[in-house]
Amino acid sequence: MTDGGIFLGNQYFNQALSDFVNDAAYGGAIRHLASLGHTVGQIVKELDFPISEERAGAAVWRYYLEQGIILLEEPDQGKAIPKVSYVREYGKNGIPHFRRVLEQPSRPQGKYYPCDFGKRRHQDEKAFLQELGCLQERDRAYILGLPWPPQTVYHIADERMGRIMGTLTCLKKTV
Repeated sequence: MTDGGIFLGNQYFNQALSDFVNDAAYGGAIRHLASLGHTVGQIVKELDFPISEERAGAAVWRYYLEQGIILLEEPDQGKAIPKVSYVREYGKNGIPHFRRVLEQPSRPQGKYYPCDFGKRRHQDEKAFLQELGCLQERDRAYILGLPWPPQTVYHIADERMGRIMGTLTCLKKTV
């Protein structure tokens, strides 16, 4: 293997190790605050340790995917991403090892809104930010704090997303 290949392998391992350590350090706190409806900015302010909004947003995004709050495919076609956890077990002679466990989350039932925020932001960020200007500050922070991909995704029709979509739809009808 070339030095470049070893470097890339080490870089991948170091990133995976960093993600694991960070999830162990603050993943539970982020998931808890996200489940309470906090925005990414609020989560960063609530935590007692430094974390970038990008890293917190990525953790919230993963949590929403795991819980079926956000789907990458239309609700009838795909499945929510399974949650991966590790269970410590002991083998012969008391030697510990970890077994990987996949947990299929129960997908929330109900309506989903198609959201193309990432696509619109990538196409024309200035126009996208102007469009979000009509939202309440907390709703705007919710949209801007998440790392929306440049494709249509589906968000569960909860109170917050209903308010956001209702406001944006009314704005489009008046323009």
